[in-house]
Amino acid sequence: MAESAEGGLVFHPMDQFIVKPLFGEAGDPVGMLTLTNHTFWLALAVLSVVLLFVVGTRGRAIVPSRTQSVAELFYGFVYKMVEDVTGKDAIRYFPYIFTLFLFIFFANFLALIPMSYSPTSMIAVTAVLGFGVFFAVTILGFVKNGASFLGLFWVSSAPLALRPILAVIEVISYFVRPVSHSIRLAGNIMAGHAVLKVFAGFAAIGAVAPLAIFGIVGIFALEVLVAAIQAYVFTILTCVYLKDALHPHH
Repeated sequence: MAESAEGGLVFHPMDQFIVKPLFGEAGDPVGMLTLTNHTFWLALAVLSVVLLFVVGTRGRAIVPSRTQSVAELFYGFVYKMVEDVTGKDAIRYFPYIFTLFLFIFFANFLALIPMSYSPTSMIAVTAVLGFGVFFAVTILGFVKNGASFLGLFWVSSAPLALRPILAVIEVISYFVRPVSHSIRLAGNIMAGHAVLKVFAGFAAIGAVAPLAIFGIVGIFALEVLVAAIQAYVFTILTCVYLKDALHPHH
């Protein structure tokens, strides 16, 4: 929102990402057990998944209802992704990947509701997801392959003289994975919401209000795409990392 300050305009697009107590004043301290806007929208994303896949599909039938059809569409889409990218031997890890996709997808779309809060714009949330994937696939890689998992970093097809240099580059890029995995999601969601807030501030100015509203509609449409694409990107990268853990020599 725009404010008058010494004859100018002041925007605070980042204020929407402040964690505040859900009950009480905005300046009240936030403790470990404080119910905040952040925890509320996190819980709402989880509840949405439960309502769709547990409550909505409780009366499963050969001729599916609309809710069951939506749930089956999500299921089939992610199942095919895991199978195509990672292989049939990775299907046993499908529940974990499916849960990641659903949580990010619903959190992203719920954040598009006016006056809502975006949990996936917080690096604390996306870092937990990203590093969770990193540690899971790394441990799985060593459990499944033992020391031969280190072959992932040895580019045997390269000239022998270049292999040590490439190995160092591969190790660095491997440990950068969780950082890029988490920052990509948080950065895209945060940037889109900040731009929306800026356009909303300009919409309060009569002279440019029509253009600002047109911009809001365009950015919002783009954010709908970003919400879905970022859930897809996070999930497919998880599949790629899982494939490396299962088949380090491929």
